Amino acid sequence: MKQKTLKESFTICGKGLHTGLEITATFMPAAENTGYRIQRIDLPEQPIIEAVADNVVETNRGTVIANGDAKVSTIEHAMAALFCAEIDNCLIQVNAPELPILDGSAIEYAEAIERVGVEEQNAEKDYFIIKSKIELVDENTGSTITVLPDDEFSINTMVSYDSSILTNQYAALDNIANFKEQIAASRTFVFVREIEPLLANNLIKGGDLDNAIVIYDREVEQATLDKLADSIGASHKPANQLGYLNNKPLVFDNEPARHKLLDILGDIALVGRPIRGRIIATRPGHGINNKFARLLRKEIRRQDLQAPVYDPNKVPLMDTNKIRSLLPHRYPFLLVDKVIEIGTKHIVGVKNVSGNEPFFQGHFPQEPVMPGVLIVEAMAQTGGLLVLNSVEEPERYSTYFMKIDNVKFRQKVVPGDTLIFHLSMMTEMRRGCAYMKGYAFVGEKIVTEAEFMAQIIKNK
Repeated sequence: MKQKTLKESFTICGKGLHTGLEITATFMPAAENTGYRIQRIDLPEQPIIEAVADNVVETNRGTVIANGDAKVSTIEHAMAALFCAEIDNCLIQVNAPELPILDGSAIEYAEAIERVGVEEQNAEKDYFIIKSKIELVDENTGSTITVLPDDEFSINTMVSYDSSILTNQYAALDNIANFKEQIAASRTFVFVREIEPLLANNLIKGGDLDNAIVIYDREVEQATLDKLADSIGASHKPANQLGYLNNKPLVFDNEPARHKLLDILGDIALVGRPIRGRIIATRPGHGINNKFARLLRKEIRRQDLQAPVYDPNKVPLMDTNKIRSLLPHRYPFLLVDKVIEIGTKHIVGVKNVSGNEPFFQGHFPQEPVMPGVLIVEAMAQTGGLLVLNSVEEPERYSTYFMKIDNVKFRQKVVPGDTLIFHLSMMTEMRRGCAYMKGYAFVGEKIVTEAEFMAQIIKNK
């Protein structure tokens, strides 16, 4: 799949939750591999902050990212909308230290993205594929976030509060294509008992009953309730009448749980890559969400490059007969058994290493090891398939090595191993020359890597 950005820009205006300022935020298309970036155009140098988990500096009542002294808060709703629209690259220009709170949900962001449309770019998406369980537990709060292998991205959320009004709730999103209908309109929520400390800390200057669900679950003095109602623009209600203090009824019966799911989406968007896996979150919050996003980013850096997913039950895109029609190699020098994935700029091939390979007779009789030069040759043949698959009458062309650079052998290959080759174009083809980067994997481990330059020549 290709990376995506907005087809055109759009502007969102509204007040800030914490500052109360009137804010304008413009969402703009961005080049490939840009990611999400937010620019403070109200500051002298107009600094740009990369929206990644490592740049999060506060998670108290929202997600705050910073670059030096430049900060932008309450970004999670916009990030969730971009992430679920499968947008990889976007520049947001904002004239304040936070994004507009709007109605406390992500629906206006989602509708604006749908209105301007999404455009496919040339670069391929770089998914982070979850291949084993990753879990983070906060012993102090009882919060847990787990991600499990899955074919697509999905999320389950469970919340629990010591409250007579909001106790236990559950929400799920099985397909991010349903985000706008199922999650985006879910508003942020706050308990009445939390409002006074927030006001004392000079926060929620822009908070009111139009941009948050207010939950009154513990009886207070009538004078105290009246004072708090005045601060958020609510009408006075009897102090013994518990419930939701809202102008607008709940959009969903489990709207608070759905909003917590929305927040997770916004914080997970800061991983910086689309994900294939199922997230299960219990009692989540911005703090543990950010720690989990940082953990995933650390795992991405540790893995360096993920091995391609190989399902031996799937029908290959190229079997041995198709490969023989493209390559001139024959036994014992045809070293690719099948191709399981192919794109405009990459290919994934497979070689099952049998104990009957002829080279094991002499390399070595007592300790059979596949020669490194043949692993490189197999990678090159896989790359040749990528190039020859793109030309008409491929049988009239031959591929010749011109250069092999930066070859590294990290682990030996022995009988019984399944080699998986991933070759990708490093540049566009010019004058019949292809420059490729190749990796050979056994399981999840890289066994060999190399860079190739080859020339495609039409046979006489």
